[in-house]
Amino acid sequence: MSDVQPQSHAGPLAGVRVLDLTSVIMGPFATQILAQLGAEVIKVETPEGDNMRHVGPMVHPGMGHIFLHANAGKRSIVLDLKHPEGCEAALRLAEGCDVLISNVRPQALARLGLDYEAVRARNPRIIHVSCCGFDQDGPDAARPAYDDLIQGATGIPWLMQTYGAAEPCYAPTTLSDRVTGLHAVYAVTAALYARSQTGQGQAIVVPMFEAMAQFVLGDHMAGLSFEPPRGDPGYARLLTPHRKPYATRDGMLCVLIYNDKHWRSFFAAIGESEGLALDPRFATHSARAAHIDDVYAEVARLMRTRTTAEWRTLLDAADVPNMPMNSPADLLTNPQLRATGFVRETLHPSEGPLHTLAHPTRWSATPS
Repeated sequence: MSDVQPQSHAGPLAGVRVLDLTSVIMGPFATQILAQLGAEVIKVETPEGDNMRHVGPMVHPGMGHIFLHANAGKRSIVLDLKHPEGCEAALRLAEGCDVLISNVRPQALARLGLDYEAVRARNPRIIHVSCCGFDQDGPDAARPAYDDLIQGATGIPWLMQTYGAAEPCYAPTTLSDRVTGLHAVYAVTAALYARSQTGQGQAIVVPMFEAMAQFVLGDHMAGLSFEPPRGDPGYARLLTPHRKPYATRDGMLCVLIYNDKHWRSFFAAIGESEGLALDPRFATHSARAAHIDDVYAEVARLMRTRTTAEWRTLLDAADVPNMPMNSPADLLTNPQLRATGFVRETLHPSEGPLHTLAHPTRWSATPS
């Protein structure tokens, strides 16, 4: 069991120092990844602390599970940015940093004197990243934004109801926060590369609304991609209510018979090479897409004829993609995640033993 301490600054971002003015999930998720990749991250908290300190299970007050996971490997300092002394301390820290990242609305950051121009005056090479709700050139530039609001604004509840939910609802994960956080990470790394070529820092805006709109519309713009439109929005395969884990004789199993080779192998494995394999609905990718509800319904009927173990053996032998349906608890003991060291047992100096998660990428020369 290893100790939980700030990163030792090995990894591809070793030598990069990040001043982290973020809170809640979106920004801390981004800076957590930067820390896992070797950056030295200095997290600034208000005297009241990050709101996520007080959410969810915890051993001691103010040490909630999401806070612990999103801020592992960072250094920490308390500054009251509402007072000039706190802002001046933050500016002094920024003088020695490569990156400043915030998820305060840009207008509020400017009032604090921590906008790009103010920080650049102290450190011309700074990469100043503002994670905010909306691109600053639009009419919603100053609006507040949270994950639920951005999910709603980008169509997630509409998609959930179209898929089959009884009423519009949000995805049960902080999807907008984490998608935007990933955009922030690659923005930082791209800006670091650009600075290595030009010697110049720059300001970057990472807007939640636009990031999630790209994420959703990439799948679901569909017929609206064209002018005039050639159909309604929505990727049919993703929206059919039949797209779900299949019930077997004794449990559930996730199966995706995707391409023509998979379908031939599947029909051969179940003895239907001269039966269902000849059905024109299953003959080509285009035919299956046109009859997607029929395809899912037929596979669902077949899956009930064998146990989960029988199906896994048969499908693995036929090289047809399948996976068990896991719960979050199952992931902590998953043989794959254990074997790769993704799930780790660590010892926190105040909270005791913790399950923590490694960065999922593998590096041959500069391991994270």
